[in-house]
Amino acid sequence: MEVAQLESRLSAEDYRKLQSLFLDPLGASCSLSRSEFIDLAWSLVGCGSKEEYGLLFDSVVVTQEHRGLLLDNDAVREEGRVDWKSLCSFLLRELSDKVKNASPRSAPCWKPLRTLTSPHRDQLQKSSGRYLTVSKGGTVGLRDGEDMSLLHTHRLQNSTFAPKALWVTDVVLLHNTDKIAVSFTSKEVCFYDISSKLDFNCKYKLQGLKFTPWCLDYWVDPSQPDQAVLSIGDVGGQVSALYFTPAQISLFEKPSLTMDSDSAGVILWDELVKGKHFSCHIVTHQVHTPAWVRKVRYLSSLEAFVSCSTRPQSSMVIGWWEKESRNLRVTSFFTKRGVWDVDHHPGLNLIATAGVDHQVLLWNPYVTSKPVCALSGHTCPVVAVCFMQTKQQLLSYSKDKVLCLWDVSSQQCVHRLAGVFPKTQEDTHTLLFLHEERQLLLLSFNSLLLLLGTQKEEKRTSSHDHPVTCVLYNSLFRQVISSDSSSSVICWQADTGQKVKQFNCCHGNAEISTMALDGTQTRLFTAGTDGEVKVWDFNGRCLHRMNAGLGRTVDISQVLLLKSSILVMGWDRRLTVFRLHSFSQPFVEPSEWKGGVQHRGDLRCAAFQPPQTLVTGSYDGEIVVWNNGTEKALKKLQLHAEHEDYKKQEGDFPDSRHILKGRDDLENFIPITRLFFIPGRTSTASAGGADLVSCGGSGVVRLWSTVHGRLVGQFVAHSRNLGSIVMTVSPCGKYLVTADREGTLKTWDLQHYCLELDDKIPKEAPRLLRDFRTHLDHVTHLETGVHGNTTLLLSASSDCSVALSYLPGETIGLFGQKELWWLERPRLQQDLEPDHRHHERQEDTRRNSQPSGEVTSASQ
Repeated sequence: MEVAQLESRLSAEDYRKLQSLFLDPLGASCSLSRSEFIDLAWSLVGCGSKEEYGLLFDSVVVTQEHRGLLLDNDAVREEGRVDWKSLCSFLLRELSDKVKNASPRSAPCWKPLRTLTSPHRDQLQKSSGRYLTVSKGGTVGLRDGEDMSLLHTHRLQNSTFAPKALWVTDVVLLHNTDKIAVSFTSKEVCFYDISSKLDFNCKYKLQGLKFTPWCLDYWVDPSQPDQAVLSIGDVGGQVSALYFTPAQISLFEKPSLTMDSDSAGVILWDELVKGKHFSCHIVTHQVHTPAWVRKVRYLSSLEAFVSCSTRPQSSMVIGWWEKESRNLRVTSFFTKRGVWDVDHHPGLNLIATAGVDHQVLLWNPYVTSKPVCALSGHTCPVVAVCFMQTKQQLLSYSKDKVLCLWDVSSQQCVHRLAGVFPKTQEDTHTLLFLHEERQLLLLSFNSLLLLLGTQKEEKRTSSHDHPVTCVLYNSLFRQVISSDSSSSVICWQADTGQKVKQFNCCHGNAEISTMALDGTQTRLFTAGTDGEVKVWDFNGRCLHRMNAGLGRTVDISQVLLLKSSILVMGWDRRLTVFRLHSFSQPFVEPSEWKGGVQHRGDLRCAAFQPPQTLVTGSYDGEIVVWNNGTEKALKKLQLHAEHEDYKKQEGDFPDSRHILKGRDDLENFIPITRLFFIPGRTSTASAGGADLVSCGGSGVVRLWSTVHGRLVGQFVAHSRNLGSIVMTVSPCGKYLVTADREGTLKTWDLQHYCLELDDKIPKEAPRLLRDFRTHLDHVTHLETGVHGNTTLLLSASSDCSVALSYLPGETIGLFGQKELWWLERPRLQQDLEPDHRHHERQEDTRRNSQPSGEVTSASQ
């Protein structure tokens, strides 16, 4: 089970304790600093950790009205104070956002009910896996798993009595032995070989049972198929379990068998009870007596047998199997009028009962006093219950032909299906068989067999309602920020995947093409196709509007924040720059880039390496190295002279006459979509190794040395037919992650790749660590971040989803899915791994290159 956020786990009494912290000795209201709040709240309340109280404090501070200054983290923590009013305001807002953003529980879209051809003239007694049906008269039908067409029918033979007197009570499939076990009113259980569809030979007959067996269940140990359990419930209220040890070799001891006229080995019940068959032994209880056992199940996760009856005192009984003895330790559960059916969900450890009193009850198997909850909605006795294991949902069916689908977590009925089932007599025998993987429900009404299927459901979680364009990680609040083509921004809690807040129409009807965070992680920059870049606080207030497109509709591909300037690019051959000293007004105009135009194609991306190295990449594949301080171009990264794409350039770089000429060799260059400096490669670049990586069209990744100004290595990461790819580099410089238009992600080991300069450009790819697919469509953006002591990978896609994974590629989940997750809590500073300590040093360097806090807040 996932762990909720701290504010969701606190009780009313806990909040009363918190309120007392904000009262001085005279009873007047007061405020607390971050350290005061953490120490006092943690010691007084006793719930949660100090780190969680710190996160709560930071969230309250940021959602307050900002004083208009971009403060660094230390300043926020030292100067920010919280009082009871601001805490309550934050909690109320959080609750409101959770209610508004709560996703509706999914309900299936049923196809029209389909009637199947039935070989049965009397009521069905069982439908089972492999689509096998058996009727009361002993007719077996085998069906095709795809279209449910009838493949074969067979009449079971039993010489014990005449065919007209044959009466089957239940059947189970022994899938590890290719047999079926069938119980009869003749107080025997017969085992038939079904390996041949033409002739079901009876192999064994278990005879001499004290009461007529009424229900069966079979379980096989998945790790040891030779160990299996056959459970039997009879009309005398007895539950019996046959434990087979070498089940795949022989169910019973062959030397002890006598043969009957069917050439079947006869096993007497008393022989099993006395232990004469070493391959099989029995345990029993009779708690249901004198009522009939309506259903029996072996629960492997509990090592117990659950059974039910319509006797109130023993409505449900759990027999705990103590393997050291032959006895069962039993516990009984009481309901008003008894139970028709039971089912178990091992993941939730809940047992559902179908009540004669019209209720579906959910029980903790260890608590007999009362159920966990009652699901009320049926108006007639409930005759069947069935858990949907993968969705944590429950199906229930009542005598008035109503099928209900319940969401277990919310205890609500999310779908009710009535009026579609055939009109039958009141005492109609109804069975349900659920094939969850194919989303098929098989129902029988006496001899009538019906199939209920759902419309094909895309097994996909949507994080947004529209394609996702960008995703970022906010390390201050441990939140993930994603944007989409409908101009919406959503904040998610990285710890759990829970939606925190959503801002709509950030750029009106214009798409948000990319985003960026400032160094303090308290300001968000969004770029729209309306040509504007907007600066936001996390209270949803627009502080500044940057006129990047000069009133035109443009395609902004990247916003790069430097120490004293902000670079915007994507639609022009020149850099658009905003100086931080210009942010004294709400509407900000761009300044002039001193270096002028040095690219032949439109700029698409850039990267910065402290103290002053800036690189820019263009659509035609050129990479220019700049000194950011002087804003002068230093060099252009050249392809190797022997490289097939190499075209010798005339003149010395940067000759503007040459640069501004039209290109006639674009087919030899690959568009660049992403540029990243590789952390920790400064010394490597000086020695001739690669310190910069680029990617773009044709699925190609290239590694460059900015010091020597040349290509060091390249490889094809994805199929050239898939066009442009995107990538990211982990903070420690060990991993390179690439993604393509089909939703495939690949993680490469960059740690030892291209560390030295070689005359021949290597085309061998680095070691591929993981190849995985988290999306169904084009991956639009990748991001990495260090979360506590864990490196996370975020991926955004045009399939409307945002995925979270551990590096090198273990997927955690999709933001917006029902099942929340809980990431491992961060360790103390001294416990962090060397890679993460290295990242923190890199992060300090990065923040030194970010805006220094000169941007002032202003209303939109």
